[in-house]
Amino acid sequence: MDVVDTLLSGVRGRGSVFGRSVLRPPWSLRFTDAPYLTLCTPLRGAGWIVPSTGRPRRVSTGEAAIVRGPEPFTFTDDPAAPAPVPVPVPSRGAGGASHAAASEGPGELSGRTVLLAGAYDVRAEVPHHLLRVLPPVLVVPDNGDCAPLRDYLESQIATAGPGRQTVLDRLLDWLLVCSLRDWFDRPEAERPQWYAALGDEVVGPALRALHEAPAEPWTTASLAARAGVSRTTLAKRFTEQVGEGPVSYLTGWRMTLAADLLARPELTVAAVARRVGYADAFGFSAAFKRVRGVSPTAFRLGLAAVEHDGPRSPRVEVAGPVG
Repeated sequence: MDVVDTLLSGVRGRGSVFGRSVLRPPWSLRFTDAPYLTLCTPLRGAGWIVPSTGRPRRVSTGEAAIVRGPEPFTFTDDPAAPAPVPVPVPSRGAGGASHAAASEGPGELSGRTVLLAGAYDVRAEVPHHLLRVLPPVLVVPDNGDCAPLRDYLESQIATAGPGRQTVLDRLLDWLLVCSLRDWFDRPEAERPQWYAALGDEVVGPALRALHEAPAEPWTTASLAARAGVSRTTLAKRFTEQVGEGPVSYLTGWRMTLAADLLARPELTVAAVARRVGYADAFGFSAAFKRVRGVSPTAFRLGLAAVEHDGPRSPRVEVAGPVG
C-alpha cells in the first residue's frame, strides 16, 4: 500500500449517511453542525454549494463536492435568491435519513434535483496528515469512473435489510476516497509539501521508508543510504522539499500514529511507545508532550471524553418543496 492509500484508508463514515433527497425548485438545504467532511453529489440535476464564507460553487450531475466543516453551508438551486424560512428536518447521526420516497420513476423526477449526501466525522489523526490542506469547498469533475457506484448507492438507500447501514457507510467511504484521490491528482489542488516530494528521486525513497517502517531506528545516514545519496545531500534536499529535516519529520509522523494508537484502550502507553519506535515509555512521553503539548495519558483521557459524546450528529434544514 502506498503512502496516500495508507492515509486515506482511515477516512471512514460512522453511521452518518444523510441519504437521498429529491428537490423541486425553489429549494434549499442548509447543513448545520457540519462534521469534518460532507460529501454532496447530484445524481440528477445540479445545485450550488454556498459556504459561510467564499464564493458559491456549482455542482452538476455526477460531480462531487466535498465541504470541510465545521462551518455550516447551503446546497441550493439559486445562490442569489433569499432563502425561505427553513423547516428543520430530523436526521439521524447513527442512521440514514432520506428526504423523499424512493419510488419515483424517471418521469416523476423530471426537472428535479436528486442529491446524495454523506457526512464524515474524521477523528483519526493519520488522514489529517493529508486532509488538512483541503480548501473549504472543492468540486471534483465527473470522470465517469464512479457512475456505477453512485447508481448502486441510490438503489441501496431505497432498500431495507440487515446490515444496510454498514453497506451504505462503506459505499460512501469508497465514493469519498475516490473523489479525494481524483482531487489530489488535479493541477489546481493544493498538496502538502511531502506529497510532491514523494516523486523526488532522492527524497521519495526516504519518505516511503519512514511511512512503511516508522518504528525502525532511522537516522539521516541510514535514510541517505536507502536513497543512494550522501547524508548531506539527503538532509539538504529533504529540508528543501518537505520543509523540515528527515528526523524531525519522522518524529511528527510517529506522534501522529501514536495519537491513533492511544485511542485503543487495550494498548498501554509503553506498548504504543514500542509500536512507534521508542524503547521506553518515558522517552516517548517526553517526545509526545513536546509535539502535542499534552502527555499521552492526558491525550487518551481527552479521546475517551469525545468518544463518550458519540459522533457529531449533523442537522439538515430544508426550505422549499422536497419529495
